Amino acid sequence: MYTAGIEKLASAGKPVLVTGATGYLGGQTVSHLLGAGVRVRAAVREENRSGEVLEALRRAGVDPAGRLEFVEASLDDDRGWAEAADGVAHVLHLASPFPHTPPETEDELIRPARDGALRVIAAARAAGVPRVVMTSSFAAVGYTAKPGNRYSEADWTDPETEGLPAYHKSKVLAERAAWDFVRAEGGVELAVVNPTGIFGPMLGDRPSASVGLVRAMLSGQMPVVPVMYFGVVDVRDVVDLHVRAMLSPEAAGERFLGVSGPAVSLFDVAGILRDHFPAAADVLPGTELTIEEVEEAAMTQPAFREAAALKGRIPVISNEKARSVLGWRPRNVTRTVVDTADSLIGLGLELPGAVRA
Repeated sequence: MYTAGIEKLASAGKPVLVTGATGYLGGQTVSHLLGAGVRVRAAVREENRSGEVLEALRRAGVDPAGRLEFVEASLDDDRGWAEAADGVAHVLHLASPFPHTPPETEDELIRPARDGALRVIAAARAAGVPRVVMTSSFAAVGYTAKPGNRYSEADWTDPETEGLPAYHKSKVLAERAAWDFVRAEGGVELAVVNPTGIFGPMLGDRPSASVGLVRAMLSGQMPVVPVMYFGVVDVRDVVDLHVRAMLSPEAAGERFLGVSGPAVSLFDVAGILRDHFPAAADVLPGTELTIEEVEEAAMTQPAFREAAALKGRIPVISNEKARSVLGWRPRNVTRTVVDTADSLIGLGLELPGAVRA
């Protein structure tokens, strides 16, 4: 059904609108769709950023072949969204603000994430687009402790959870607002993908937050790591999950967790890198801080606050729904971590671990 759905979409000739096209996930999504013969309309915040998408495609070895168009639209502004949604087959709403440094106020993240999602969905509804697939996050699912710490699509993070970072709160409130809008207004189907930490190959020069962790480890910038467990998923598998949610009739009105398998720790990731990049062994993290040490560090260092809020919990995250409903089959964590490092090296980053095992 998946292959037939892609072929049908490609032959129909209508574009798929991809928001956040210049991002880590967006670039891989545009590349995948074009590679499958599907037309793409890529939304960018500024017109001059279209070159970033084209460079990502060049690195992926994908020729747009006249099937790629750009539209300028920002999550902060109504302008451009009606034109962006006009005549498209579906919408993949991947864009969401992500801070490289802690914001001064929560609203700096919450407002564009929530209001931007509503702008995109409202424009799709007005244009008669049948379905929007929205990228949310495990941050909207599993950052409130529960007995056993087992999480499925039925769970929600309480936005009032003590110590919850602003980004995580923005994901909860944006997804909640999207579901509330669709239930109240109707006229468009919504499916949501909730990925865990996204790793894997890069097509651009700017590492995502997750990829940045691997880069920091391999370049000796992270000699110690906090005790912190999280789910891992490959960016290529997240793209695949979005496309499956776009094409499958059963996906309408559903959430899908994206995770490769059991949760791992930052120290586990360092261990995978040590096994496969032995030349980096001396600079990779050799110590894992205890939760007490993490909580103390978080008082003065914002980078430790998420780990402190998690308190060393090991989440048990189910991907059964994506597997059974959509036929999704993700890569394993080791392959994803190694491919992440290989990608960084391939892009010219000088790392001590450039020699493989």
